[in-house]
Amino acid sequence: MVASNFDLVLPRVLAHEGGLVDHPRDPGGRTNKGITQRVFDAFRRRKSSPTRAVDHITDAEAKEIYKRQYWDAIRGDDLPAGVDYAVFDYAVNSGPAQAAKDLQRAISESADGAIGQRTIDATYGKSGQIIIDDLCDRRLAFLRRLKTFGAFGKGWTRRVEGVRKAASSMAIRTTPPRFAGEFDAAPAKADPADTAVSRSAEGRAGAIAGVGAVGSAVTDAANQLAPYQSVTPALQYVFIALTIIGVGIGLYLTYRRFANGAAS
Repeated sequence: MVASNFDLVLPRVLAHEGGLVDHPRDPGGRTNKGITQRVFDAFRRRKSSPTRAVDHITDAEAKEIYKRQYWDAIRGDDLPAGVDYAVFDYAVNSGPAQAAKDLQRAISESADGAIGQRTIDATYGKSGQIIIDDLCDRRLAFLRRLKTFGAFGKGWTRRVEGVRKAASSMAIRTTPPRFAGEFDAAPAKADPADTAVSRSAEGRAGAIAGVGAVGSAVTDAANQLAPYQSVTPALQYVFIALTIIGVGIGLYLTYRRFANGAAS
C-alpha cells in the first residue's frame, strides 16, 4: 500500500462502534467509542496516567488505541487497500489474533494469528476482492458460533456486509502494478543490461531482418518486448519467437535478393 488508509477507515469503524454503550449481554462490558474499560485502563497505565471511567475517553486517546493496538497489530499499512480495512474492522470487533487467523486461512497460509512478511506477501499474490469476500464469509461464520449471536447477530451481519461492500470498493479503485519494477511516478527506463540480448548478434533480429516491411515490423515488436522479458517470464518465449521469425524473414529476403541478382 502506497499510503496509510488508517485515517480513511477509522471513521467507518467508529460509526459501527457508536458512543457510550453498556449492554448487559455484552461480555466486554461498558464501552465508549468501541473501547472497553479494561482496554482503556491498560492504555492509561502504560502512559503512567491515573485510570478513569471510559465515559471520559477523548477522541485523541481512542484514535491512539485503535492505531497502536489494532491497526499496527494487523500491519494495516502493509496490507493491500480494502484488505486492510476488512482485517482492521474484524480485529476491532473480535480481536487482532482472530482477524489475522482468518486472513491467513483466506490466503491459504498457516493460521498462527501473527501477520508477518510471509502473510503480507501472500496477500499481494491473490485478488483483493477474493480475499475480502473469503475473509468476510469466515468472519460471519465465526460470529454465528458465538453464544451472543442471538442478541447481536443482526447488527453484526449488517456491519460485516457493509465492510465487505466498502472494502471491495477500495480494492477495485486500487490500480495494480503493470509489471514488476515499473514506477508509478514516471515511465520506467530499462537498464542496458536488461536489453543486452536484443542488441547482440544472436538476439537482435533487426541486424538481418531490417530489409522488408514485414521483417522490420517483427523486429520492432521483439525489441519492444525486450525490456520486459526479464521481469515477465512468459514474454521470454514471445520475444524468442518473434526474434526467430524476424531472422527467418531477413534470411529469406536476402536469399531472394541474391537469387534475383544471379538470374538477371
